[in-house]
Amino acid sequence: MNEQQKKPIGFFDSGVGGISVLKEAVKLMPQEDFIFLGDSKNAPYGTRTTTEVRALSEKIVQDFLTQDVKAIVIACNTATSAAAQYLRGKYPEIPIIGLEPALKPAVKHEQGGDVVVMATELTLREKKFSDLVARFKDQATIHRLPAPDLVELVEAGKTQAPETRAYLANILAPYLPKMDSLVLGCTHYPFVKPLLRELVGPEVEIIDGGKGASQQLKRQLAKRGWLRPEGAQGSVTFQNSNPDPCEISLSQALFTMDLGH
Repeated sequence: MNEQQKKPIGFFDSGVGGISVLKEAVKLMPQEDFIFLGDSKNAPYGTRTTTEVRALSEKIVQDFLTQDVKAIVIACNTATSAAAQYLRGKYPEIPIIGLEPALKPAVKHEQGGDVVVMATELTLREKKFSDLVARFKDQATIHRLPAPDLVELVEAGKTQAPETRAYLANILAPYLPKMDSLVLGCTHYPFVKPLLRELVGPEVEIIDGGKGASQQLKRQLAKRGWLRPEGAQGSVTFQNSNPDPCEISLSQALFTMDLGH
């Protein structure tokens, strides 16, 4: 292996939600070393200003660069909206992969249907998302559904709790009669997919962007010749800005959770 191939890949999120994307990447590239950093000390990002999220994201990127990573995945829709373009401009030497709500596959699933995009307030109000909606507005009816409390419920480990189910039932109720697809526009949300499936029924397509981001990461590494050879032994290391050891324990528990794909 060359020196670039040996380096780890950095993933970060406002907390533990990005582990849903990490799981897809590990499944696709088990030979790689991954570092996952959850910024639980500063979570949630979705209610912060764009300037704040950009500053927090850049601090993490600088930390990853000191750990000599070969690529960075912004495993957070909110941070992608606020900071991805800025970070790519400032750090062109390293591939920076972001996420966006998976509108394209949702629209493809049901042409002319009703697509509900559930995301944080910041993601839904950013120009990046408005531009994305503009691309598909003639192909589907797209509804914005902010879910500001869901991130904190997942961060608290309440992925199956009655209060989480009640919260989801309440915010989804107006859309249930005509929903064709539900786009999970935040990396925390796949951890409540079993509850969502129960609430929306078997006919509604539930889509998140984790798989697409992981495929893009692999393409970027392959293009540069930085992919590790298949068969190598990979690893995952969890870090968190919150010194409470419970945060790492939660990360490890979520990493082993079945997301129901």
